[in-house]
Amino acid sequence: MEIRPILSTLRRHKTAAALIVLQVAVTCAIICNAVFLIAGRIEAISRPTGIDEAGIVRIQLTGIGQDVNPMAVTREDLAALRAIPGVIHATSVNQVPLVNSSWNTSVTTAPDQVLPTLSTTMYMGGPELFETLGLELVAGRMLSADEFEDYDEEEGFRGITPGAAVVTRSFVERAFPGSDGIGEVFYFSEDPIRVVGVVDTLVRPNLKSWAGQAGHSVLLPVAVPYTMGGNYLIRTTPERRAEVLDAAVRVLKENGGNRIILEQQIYDEIRQDYYAQDRSMAWLLAAVIVALLVVTALGIVGLASFWVQQRTKQIGVRRALGATRGQILRYFQAENFILATIGIVIGMLLAFGLNQMLMERYELSRLPLVYLPVGAVALWLLGQLAVFWPARRAASVPPAVATRSV
Repeated sequence: MEIRPILSTLRRHKTAAALIVLQVAVTCAIICNAVFLIAGRIEAISRPTGIDEAGIVRIQLTGIGQDVNPMAVTREDLAALRAIPGVIHATSVNQVPLVNSSWNTSVTTAPDQVLPTLSTTMYMGGPELFETLGLELVAGRMLSADEFEDYDEEEGFRGITPGAAVVTRSFVERAFPGSDGIGEVFYFSEDPIRVVGVVDTLVRPNLKSWAGQAGHSVLLPVAVPYTMGGNYLIRTTPERRAEVLDAAVRVLKENGGNRIILEQQIYDEIRQDYYAQDRSMAWLLAAVIVALLVVTALGIVGLASFWVQQRTKQIGVRRALGATRGQILRYFQAENFILATIGIVIGMLLAFGLNQMLMERYELSRLPLVYLPVGAVALWLLGQLAVFWPARRAASVPPAVATRSV
């Protein structure tokens, strides 16, 4: 099929053609960025925490008044929790992945270093912390029972002097590039802390505030009372989570009446709550994409129908001269393909411009080139589908009727 007659026709209908091109361009720019944003949300939602999410339940509680010896109460709580049928491990921990508050500190790799090497979050818990979380050790060893010390609430961090720690792989890659991390030393203050083990993944509690450092975590051998964060984590089998959670709540209420249960959740609920906004945003963007595609398709259908009506005589003459239905159909499809291609090229440029604005205002990452073909293919297919019915109707008009219609 020759392109020259199509281009000649489009030059005679510049306004209508320009409207379709503009509509396709705007749709392409928005769709490319929207799909990119949705992919980012999906990636974030599916990001692993590194812990045994399928087997963990969490109870968060707070005390009423002040306990004389919160560490002793914590030990009693943990002993009672571990005695519940179905409980594999239990611990008190200062924080939990995928919540909105976290314990963070700066890390240096030399005692006299001025600027920190990185920022990390600190997980503190008793001797069963590692087993309760279900972490995957990739190098070194776990923390031994004799390395743990009790957190002193009066002294606070000044009273913490852990000599050993387990860190994450990303922590090692940032602090000790080229090393497996085992035996390396880092500092929170003046006291050195030696790395004895490395886990594959353990994310921060609040990922959204630490872009690029979400995996920097350290496990310290510091047993914390329930008053430090108020988190009891229990590891069980997935099918017994609800049963164990109910029993654990009863046990804790019986072990101390001067406390309030704030949260009781299986870990799936924690993940659902944390990423609720991301899921809503993904669905909203998907709705925007669908709406834009529908509007664009309707615009193409409307314009194609208008052109068919305006060019009835031209179509009739071509049919009378021997043009087949297939040739008429391909003519309109080729015409739409040309308009869509022009719009897509402009849309790609607009997509990068829109992405640049989002990068400057919302710290979004650069739009990968792979999303441009996605938008282009979607709009090409949409254009061909939208123009098919008007073009088919034009191709089905008998030559004699067409020539008498005008």
